[in-house]
Amino acid sequence: MKHPCHKDKISSIRRIKGQIEGIERMIDDGKYCIDILNQVKAVKNALTSVEAKILETHLKECVKESLNTSKDNQAKIDEIINVLKR
Repeated sequence: MKHPCHKDKISSIRRIKGQIEGIERMIDDGKYCIDILNQVKAVKNALTSVEAKILETHLKECVKESLNTSKDNQAKIDEIINVLKR
C-alpha cells in the first residue's frame, strides 16, 4: 500500500514548534500564568487540527483502500479505535 503524503502539514508543524519555543521563553522570562496557558491551549488546538487532517486523509485513502482490498477489515477498524483511545 502506498502511503499518502502529509508534507502540506509541515508548515503547521513548524508553526507549532515556534509556539512551543515561545512558551519556553515565556516561562524563562517569568510571564503571567494565564498568558502561558493561553499559548499552551493554542498549541494543543493546533496539534488537534493537524491530527484531524491526518486522520481524515488516513480514513479517505488508507482505510478505504484497505477495506476494498483486504479480507481483514476488523484489523483496520481496531487500528483506528486504538489510536483514538490514546
